[in-house]
Amino acid sequence: MEPQIQAAENTEKEVVSRHFIEQEIDKDLREGVYDHVHTRFPPEPNGYLHIGHAKSILLNYGLAQEYGGKFNMRFDDTNPTKEKTEFVESILEDIKWLGADWEDRLFFASDYFGQMYEKAVLLVKKGKAYVSDLSAEQIREYRGTLTEPGKDDPGRERSIEENLELFEKMKNGEFEDGSKVLRARIDMASPNINMRDPVIYRVAHMTHHNTGDTWCIYPMYDFAHPIEDAIEGITHSICTLEFEDHRPLYDWVVKECEFENPPRQIEFAKLYLTNVVTGKRYIKKLVEDGIVDGWDDPRLVSIAALRRRGFTPESIRRFIELCGVSKANASADYAMLEYCLREDLKLKKKRLMAVLDPIKLVIDNYPEDQVEELEAADNLENPEMGSHIVPFMKELYIEREDFMEEPPKKYYRLFPGNEVRLMHAYFVKCTGFEKDENGKVTVVHCTYDPATKAGSGFSERKVKGTIHWVPAKGCVEATARLYENLVDEEKGVYNKEDGSLNLNPDSLKVCEKVYIEPAVGGAKPYDSFQFVRNGFYCVDYKDTTDERLVFNRIVSLKSSFKLPK
Repeated sequence: MEPQIQAAENTEKEVVSRHFIEQEIDKDLREGVYDHVHTRFPPEPNGYLHIGHAKSILLNYGLAQEYGGKFNMRFDDTNPTKEKTEFVESILEDIKWLGADWEDRLFFASDYFGQMYEKAVLLVKKGKAYVSDLSAEQIREYRGTLTEPGKDDPGRERSIEENLELFEKMKNGEFEDGSKVLRARIDMASPNINMRDPVIYRVAHMTHHNTGDTWCIYPMYDFAHPIEDAIEGITHSICTLEFEDHRPLYDWVVKECEFENPPRQIEFAKLYLTNVVTGKRYIKKLVEDGIVDGWDDPRLVSIAALRRRGFTPESIRRFIELCGVSKANASADYAMLEYCLREDLKLKKKRLMAVLDPIKLVIDNYPEDQVEELEAADNLENPEMGSHIVPFMKELYIEREDFMEEPPKKYYRLFPGNEVRLMHAYFVKCTGFEKDENGKVTVVHCTYDPATKAGSGFSERKVKGTIHWVPAKGCVEATARLYENLVDEEKGVYNKEDGSLNLNPDSLKVCEKVYIEPAVGGAKPYDSFQFVRNGFYCVDYKDTTDERLVFNRIVSLKSSFKLPK
């Protein structure tokens, strides 16, 4: 009996661990509604993807992988007023970087414009659609409210023949923009406002990025989207919760357009992240006002920005996994995303010494022309990464904050008379310092004890402080950008009075003269490292040149976030 009991327990645990979409798909497959799984990710190419989109990408792709099904990459490009080839290219790059592979299944909604038009004609012939002369403002007035039914459009009384003729004239470019629309004939008294004769086609004399000037009428999203899914054979149309009220219209379209084996729409909660800006309107203004240097500025959470900053696809996938899939809207703490990032980077990245705010350290009793080659582990937590050589010499650079003329209590770094360990090297004792005419310390003097070399087993005395350094000769000079949250975390993202952004004036600090140990030489854009005691840094792809490396701080080393048990 024991094995049976154990099997039952395991089965129960497996069911509990499956999220509600998996449970719905399991039910559809079990009942024969579908014999396979086919999902898609259908962004509109009207902007850059952000961290919230990553959840939808990875969910749709992951479900296709889990069930041995197919995954389509499709652009819902039905609105030429906002779409650009630039956005198409950036979206494809983002999705590929995240790890979703559409293979040869790349589609554009605009490729189906002919079939969409035919389906619209079918609806007119069935008496399920009509041409309206009302303006957009009048349509809103006729629609009614949540408590009052709408009024019938005068166009509802047109004959099928007249509607067919007018719709063809719309297609042929005989009407001006906004003068005519095609509406679905459903129910102007429906409690769901989306079902009150929604507009399904409008006139727009605009050049489309994919179809050029072939069309001057374009389908509305709510009409086009279910048709795209049905044409491609999508089984489960996974979308976010705001489309739940649109589901009756989705089902109406695929039914009245007479598609066999129609897709099923299932909604899940969006991913919201605390203290970040995701609204396209706000980001566009930040770009235009020069507050950020583009849609991929490392302070933003667009996928392009996260990639530029140095995030890894593995860390984002782990973050999405921890957030889970549910029907309930909730916000995830940005600190959890940083936690996932640190956890992914800490065993992968080479650790180098870099001095962000340099001050010279002179070891007075060290031989003038001697250069020692000291061995430093690439990653103490991952010995398999190996080691590299750091040149040690009489003159070094250390962090300015690692020396104080008059230190407070429990300050264990360099000050007159105190001894510290130089990482990978020797004990040094501070003997004095020099100042410039403004009273700023420029040079710290010390002596070293040759018997205290790292790895020598020296144990006669202990020191409480260890500081990092770089050799004065041979080090690489670079620029480092230290990022903090773009918005003021205490005030929140948006100003409650006028809706403006509460920006953090200290979201970017630039260190123009950073010295890094020679092992960083040859670094290329997107290469990343841990700078000891300073954080993880990535070579910026946009501003780095052959002459100078520019680093973006990916994330600091310290975190207050604790993973829930």
